[in-house]
Amino acid sequence: MSYAQTALDQLEKGQLDAFKKQYALALRHDDDDTLFSLAEELYSLGFLNQSRRIYEKLLRKYPDEDELRTNLADIAIDEDKNDEALDYLNQVKPGSNAYIQALMVAADLYQTQELFEVSEQKLLTARKLAPDEPVITFALAELYFTMREFRKAIPLYLELITAGTTAMSRVNLVERLGVAYANAGRFEQAIGYLKQIHPGDMTADVKFETAFTYLQLKDRLAAIHLFEELKDSDPNYTSLYPYLGQALEAENRLPEALTTLQEGLGVDQYNEKLWLQAAHVATKLDDEQLAEKYLKQGHDLDADDLSAVIQLSNLYVKQERWDENVALVQPYVKDEGADPQLYWNLAVTAQHQENYEQARQTYDAAAPFFMDQPDFLKPAIYFYREEGAQEQVKSLLRAYVNLVPDDTEMAALWDSYRAD
Repeated sequence: MSYAQTALDQLEKGQLDAFKKQYALALRHDDDDTLFSLAEELYSLGFLNQSRRIYEKLLRKYPDEDELRTNLADIAIDEDKNDEALDYLNQVKPGSNAYIQALMVAADLYQTQELFEVSEQKLLTARKLAPDEPVITFALAELYFTMREFRKAIPLYLELITAGTTAMSRVNLVERLGVAYANAGRFEQAIGYLKQIHPGDMTADVKFETAFTYLQLKDRLAAIHLFEELKDSDPNYTSLYPYLGQALEAENRLPEALTTLQEGLGVDQYNEKLWLQAAHVATKLDDEQLAEKYLKQGHDLDADDLSAVIQLSNLYVKQERWDENVALVQPYVKDEGADPQLYWNLAVTAQHQENYEQARQTYDAAAPFFMDQPDFLKPAIYFYREEGAQEQVKSLLRAYVNLVPDDTEMAALWDSYRAD
């Protein structure tokens, strides 16, 4: 038995002192092939220093063996010695038998540094040199997946699966392909692959993607089932709550939707979008007090989010809480380019407060955006008519009767203006 094998046996028994002695004897007495195998074994076990010493010794003896340089580069990367790793890799020239491996290691290094374009170029060069090597195809597919370049990743995963490779480096390629299709918006193709994955083999992320894909395909019952399974197994998976709430709402299961969103807020109370979604469902349940509470929570989290401001303003207008609406909306209409809905709400408010000058200004600001909205046009027509603004009345009347031709009152009013 070689000293190397004895060293590994001692290591397996947990006898570190005995391992060190046998390792030292192996360095002095074992042949080079045995030492190379020992270095590979030690690297796989995480003994980087011992593995590096062997590779360095062999490289001094065999300076033309570039595989030793790529192995040393791997160790340097694991030790966050990136400059040292690049020094080794740059010594491997295109004519070397280890050049493709050096390209792969370099690609991995640049990917860890988020230099994705450089990593891509290294892998494309390797693929050109060895187009049928599945490891390179897989590495390039995984890079594109990481970069969220899913349309580039899809044909590479397909190539591997078509060739009979369904798993590599503990990655399920069928699962990867399904998720890639889903993220590329190709939901029909996605579900075809995601359905092939055994439920017991689904990670939380894949279960989420599968449920999300069902939701996009309007198979809401399947989506709800998977989202609820995910919630039961991992209640802290915060991304599921808005989509499960959306699916339940679409099925008109409003109390369940609200409960789900409240559960989501229990684990993600700083998600202003979740507060607004819960407020929306509470409004549909006619619980305006709860809706207002949630809208204020969302607004407090992000005062720049106009969705909360608009929904809260709509509620104030509905409840005729004019002073509160002015206090809420006024800061958001000081500059040009404010949301038109806020102009509309402020116009209605100013009109009820008999602040006709402001009502006129805000109706003027809102009108260009709501010429296709009868609910805006009709009260605006009455306002402008009271103000004696004949041109505005004509313009809005023309638009209104085109939208609602069977409103006899407004049609008669339009006829009288045309007669004049």
